[in-house]
Amino acid sequence: MKRAPGTVYLVGAGPGAPDLLTLRAAEVLKRADVVFHDALVHPEVLALAARARKVPVGKRSGRYATAQQFINKRLVDAARAHRVVVRLKGGDPTLFGRAQEEIAALQAARVPYEIVPGVTAAMAAAAEAGLSLTQRGLARSVVFVTPRVGKGEAPSDWARSAAGADTAVIYMGAGEAEAITAALLGAGASPSLPVLVIENASLPQARRVALTLIELPGISAYGFEGPTVIMLGAVFASALAATAESAFPPLYRMA
Repeated sequence: MKRAPGTVYLVGAGPGAPDLLTLRAAEVLKRADVVFHDALVHPEVLALAARARKVPVGKRSGRYATAQQFINKRLVDAARAHRVVVRLKGGDPTLFGRAQEEIAALQAARVPYEIVPGVTAAMAAAAEAGLSLTQRGLARSVVFVTPRVGKGEAPSDWARSAAGADTAVIYMGAGEAEAITAALLGAGASPSLPVLVIENASLPQARRVALTLIELPGISAYGFEGPTVIMLGAVFASALAATAESAFPPLYRMA
């Protein structure tokens, strides 16, 4: 099979704020001929690819999504026609970004590729809250999990992993709060476990709510629609205490 002339760059767009894009990612975008991008990539990030054709291939919960196999084919085809092809993903490409499926397709077609890491949502959410995911003597383990299971995939034992870690960050779970709570309680998590939910981390419209695990199903009342992470563990006890002592409701806009 003839080797493709172009290179596909799997680029992390970061958690949302355009100034959290890495220097390497910005440099690749400036050289791009075509950019296949997720739905939630900030317009200022896309603007860096001034000379590129921009193709939306994003996936959003409950909405139309471009089939992964079709994305794979388009990447391969684009690499045979262009020198620099960018697959721009929210956060980091290798974390819940289906990067391995695209990597496998590129390898099978003998298309050169490079992964450009990005800041993942958990890191931005921790920064937004002003808290460390690890703390000496309190939290020495962190897990990133998602309750999402694709069609035809075997169920995941994510709840046991999350319940067994000192700190857990749940991706793509805001719409499944009730099921998540039941699963974590069933896996041995305490009903009083501190929880911090953050929407749109790193962006001006970021919001957060601090509560306990048993209260987690109540977040449906807040109408989170942006990218949201659910963080659990003792390191978030201070956020919960601050909410309890405040005259303000638990949901508030970040400064």
